[in-house]
Amino acid sequence: MASSKPLIEELDNTAPMQAENQQGNLSIIVRGFIDMFPLCVAVIPWGILCGSLAIQVGLSPWQAQAMSLFVFAGAAQLAGMQLIGLGSPAMPILSSTFVISSRHLLYSAVFQSYVKDLPLFKRFVFAFFLTDEMFALTNAYIAKHKRFCYVYAIASGIAFYVMWNLATLVGIVAGNNIENLQAFGLEFAIAATFIALVVPAIKDKPVFMSVLASGVSVLILELLAFEYALIASTFIGMFAGYYFAKKSSAKESATIKSEAKKRAVSVETKQELSDE
Repeated sequence: MASSKPLIEELDNTAPMQAENQQGNLSIIVRGFIDMFPLCVAVIPWGILCGSLAIQVGLSPWQAQAMSLFVFAGAAQLAGMQLIGLGSPAMPILSSTFVISSRHLLYSAVFQSYVKDLPLFKRFVFAFFLTDEMFALTNAYIAKHKRFCYVYAIASGIAFYVMWNLATLVGIVAGNNIENLQAFGLEFAIAATFIALVVPAIKDKPVFMSVLASGVSVLILELLAFEYALIASTFIGMFAGYYFAKKSSAKESATIKSEAKKRAVSVETKQELSDE
């Protein structure tokens, strides 16, 4: 009986810690939901457009909803459905959606160091819910708290997933009852969503130059009818950001060295005066 007492005391001590951790996780989940809410609202027209377009190109309601449930990639879904409506074969649809979704390779590279030690199932879950919106919010969380939080990332991703599928469902119903839904200009929600993601992230010159370079280059390449304009402009923006970040870092380093040299000269001058 005496040996069981320390075990009981240990269990009594761990119970409050577990409850505290659960409360902490709950607050993080709520924060993830709250932070994602504005983007959830912004994506509603996009989801409605996606659901209605699926019906108009000939998909059944079940097929249309399944695309959002299992594909969960707005831009790729819209492009794929437009090609389906044109009667395109499978390979052009797959290649187009791959090119559009290729930016997720960059997203996964950013988070690779944070999730590499997680169990395989958790990495699969993270990869499934990884969207532009979740990427932006999780990056902002890391910048603010100086750490990666898996619970926050998944909570924000699930919130967006639920809203996307609800909006798709509304679009499916609307597509069966309202003709020419595209006339309402719902596609502007796509541009608005990405503007809302990008603008808050522009906080220094390297990021600004990266956005500017990628934006200008994609416009030029689209006008030239370059097939891989999106991928090319992405890399152009990356190189521009890297160049200006390195230039800014070198300038800061030179400034620090100059100030250190001035302080050293000042100290030497004071010592000489004191010696005299």
